[in-house]
Amino acid sequence: MSALHTPACDLLGVRYPIVQTGMGWVAGARLAAATSSAGGLGVVASATMTYDELKRAIAEVKDRTGNPFGVNLRSDHAEIDRFVALMVTEKVRVASFAQAPNAALIARLKDAGVVCMPTIAAPRHAEKVVAMGVDAVIAQGQEGGGHTGQIPTSLLLPRVTAMVDVPVMGAGGFHDGRGLVAALAWGASGVAMGTRFLLTKESTVPDQVKARYLAAALTDTVVTRAIDGAPQRVIRTSLVDRLSSGPSALVMARAAGNALRLRRLTETSLGGLVREGLAMKRNGELTWAQVAMAANAPMLTRATMVEGRLEAGILPTGQVTGLIDELPTVAELIESIVEQARATLARLAAVTDAAGVE
Repeated sequence: MSALHTPACDLLGVRYPIVQTGMGWVAGARLAAATSSAGGLGVVASATMTYDELKRAIAEVKDRTGNPFGVNLRSDHAEIDRFVALMVTEKVRVASFAQAPNAALIARLKDAGVVCMPTIAAPRHAEKVVAMGVDAVIAQGQEGGGHTGQIPTSLLLPRVTAMVDVPVMGAGGFHDGRGLVAALAWGASGVAMGTRFLLTKESTVPDQVKARYLAAALTDTVVTRAIDGAPQRVIRTSLVDRLSSGPSALVMARAAGNALRLRRLTETSLGGLVREGLAMKRNGELTWAQVAMAANAPMLTRATMVEGRLEAGILPTGQVTGLIDELPTVAELIESIVEQARATLARLAAVTDAAGVE
C-alpha cells in the first residue's frame, strides 16, 4: 500500500488524500468535478447558493464525474434542512462546514451515511466536534485563507492529530507535494487546499483577479476583523486599509457607505440589509462598522470573485498565494503534487538508508 493511500482515502472514497475546500463564489460545479475526476475530493460551496442553485450544481458535478464529491454547508443557512435532504437524496459523499456544525445536524447527516468533516482552527474545537461524532476534521492553521485562527499549521496539526482518533486533513499553507509529505509527517491523513485550487484553469474566478493573486508576495496578505468582525485573511487592499484604520466613527461611515454603494449587486432591499445588520449586532460582539460590513461582506466578495471588480477590495486568500506563480489545470496540479510527494518520500528513504537508520 502506497504511503499516499491514507485512511482519508478510504473514508472519502478518493484516490489521493487531497481536498479542494468549499470557497464561497469560487468552488462551483466545474472546479469540484475537475478535482474529483483527478482523484481528489471536490467540494461545492453552498453557503452563497439558493436551493435551486445547489440542485443544479450537484447535477452538473454528477454529469461531469462519477467520483465522490462533497458539499460545504453553513449550519445557519435559511435552507439548511432542504440542503441536507437534497444531499441525502443525491447521495453526496461528504459534508464539510463553513462554520461550526451542531450535534443535531451531524446526527442527521451521519444517519443518512454522509461523511461529516468540519474545519477547525484550535485543538479544543477539534475535541468538541469529534465528541459530536464527526468522521474527520480539517485543521486549518493561521496561514489559511478567509476566516482563520491564530495557531500556525506547523503547531496546530501535530497537536490535533495527537488528540483525536479520526482522520485529520491539514490546511493552511499547502500547495505542493512537499507540503503533503510534511502534513503526513505531522500525523495528518492528507491536505485540504483552497487558494491553490482557486488558481487553476478550471476556477471560474476572472482572469484579472487571478492575476492579482499571482502578483501577490508572501507579505501582501493581512488578517483583519474589519470585514465582518471575525479574523479573516485577505489580500491587503486600499479598502481593507481604510476599514482597519482611523477613528471608529470614520471607519463606520466608510463601511456603511461601501455597503450601500454595493447593495445594488444583491437582491436585498435596504430594509432587509438593515434587519440583517441588527440581527448580527444582537447575536455577536461586533462594532457598528463591522455590522455594516458583515451584512454586505458576501456581496463584496462576489463583486470581486465573480464579477472581477477589483475595486471592491475583498480577496480572501491563504498566505500561500505568495508562492504560486502558475495556473495549471486541476489534473496537472494534482498529478504534480502526487509526483513530488512520491519523489520527496523516495529522497527521504534514500537519506535514511544511507545513514543506516532502520
